[in-house]
Amino acid sequence: MSLLEIIDDNTAKSKLSKNDDKPFKLWMPKRVVFTADAMEESYGQKIYERVSALGLRKEIAKNNRITGLRGKDERETYRIAKNTLAIVNAPPSAFNLRPIPPSADWQFHLAEGCPAHCQYCYLAGSLSGPPAIRVFANLPQILQNTIRFQRLNQVVSYEASCYTDPLSLEHLTGGLEETIKFFAEQPNTHLRFVTKFDNVEPLIGLTHNGKTRFRCSLNADIVSKRLEGGTPAVQSRLAALRKMALPKPLGGGGYPVGIVLAPIIPVPDWEIHYSQLLDDIERHLDFETDLTFELITHRFTPGSRDILLEWYPNTSLDFGEDNRAIKRNKFGGHK
Repeated sequence: MSLLEIIDDNTAKSKLSKNDDKPFKLWMPKRVVFTADAMEESYGQKIYERVSALGLRKEIAKNNRITGLRGKDERETYRIAKNTLAIVNAPPSAFNLRPIPPSADWQFHLAEGCPAHCQYCYLAGSLSGPPAIRVFANLPQILQNTIRFQRLNQVVSYEASCYTDPLSLEHLTGGLEETIKFFAEQPNTHLRFVTKFDNVEPLIGLTHNGKTRFRCSLNADIVSKRLEGGTPAVQSRLAALRKMALPKPLGGGGYPVGIVLAPIIPVPDWEIHYSQLLDDIERHLDFETDLTFELITHRFTPGSRDILLEWYPNTSLDFGEDNRAIKRNKFGGHK
């Protein structure tokens, strides 16, 4: 069934309205694995205490390898991996930060992988192996390493969500809190991350000194309901965005904020659906705030498309190339 047919399907719409009534539940992995070296890290032990308090099934590997992620086919491998949280140490290569224009000067990683089920997932093809969620237990060293890339009397920006949605894991790790506190004390630095999640309460009261920009990933409601499984509703994200942007005297977080409208999908009556989203944004941010805005169209590589069609064989997302332009990079790859 095509995306157009699904949108017009009354039965599907009925199911959507029923699902809207269900409160969103944060991701709880069925399996939590700690590598041996991760357990030697103080932050790794903090995560161990967190998941223990939540009563989650956990195990400590005898070595530094994560096994048991493969199923009989790609679909089963996807299911197993997406239910697994692995606490590991980031490899030495993670300390050689890479630039990421125009988003930020440098990128670093709290984790790799995401518990959401977005059918256009940009991580497909970017990360190797089964899509388990890997959190880095040596986060304190990763943060300290960013100091090497600071410049005297020059503001340097850092992106922390290239390979993950860090807020989706915050209830399990506390990593964003650690990171925001760290950057609050760093001169001439700016941290940014983007999320589809709404569990911002632990971040509201933090001292951030305006050094962290909270960016909210949004889409037209009709697109989000179809393609962004395992994420809070758009209205819940907007409420979280408002909380983070409100000044502290009004009970908010007082953060600089941003909106990432992505991916833009040409659904029927797209003008109406995206205009409604913009109106909703205006209603939620009806006060002066430090705001950035980013628009991203839907794109894919041939490799990522093949992976996504294995993960979501019944997807309604149009991967046809007839009505698309090809963009090539300097290395010969294309989207």
